[in-house]
Amino acid sequence: MSGDQRFIIEMGMGNDLYGQDYTKAAKRAIEDALRHSSIPLFEATGLSHDAMRVVVTVGVQDPDAVNCDALVDALPRGRATVQAVKGGLNVTNPDTGNVIVMASAAVEAFLPPQAKRIHKAWQRSEAVTGSS
Repeated sequence: MSGDQRFIIEMGMGNDLYGQDYTKAAKRAIEDALRHSSIPLFEATGLSHDAMRVVVTVGVQDPDAVNCDALVDALPRGRATVQAVKGGLNVTNPDTGNVIVMASAAVEAFLPPQAKRIHKAWQRSEAVTGSS
């Protein structure tokens, strides 16, 4: 345990309709999760994105077919790790045999404890708005 605090977790789902590309489906699941997030904490506190540790878990039916390094490179911020595990879903079209690959993703972000920094940002905000 690193002592970091998880401050966000988002879930996403992605698929590859025709290519049975598990990495593509996983990337789309991660992108879906990221679209649900906006993190004003960095701007409010002046904290660098480099302080953020990002842990991504993707679930697919064939975890060994996922290029986790390519997924790390696709993440926009933080120090990331990606792990592929058994999960997701494969759906076969009975008429054509085409397999649709569905991936799920959990994107977690961690920071060192920030209570003092957040409290100072809150105080600055109150001073600007005049509220208490």
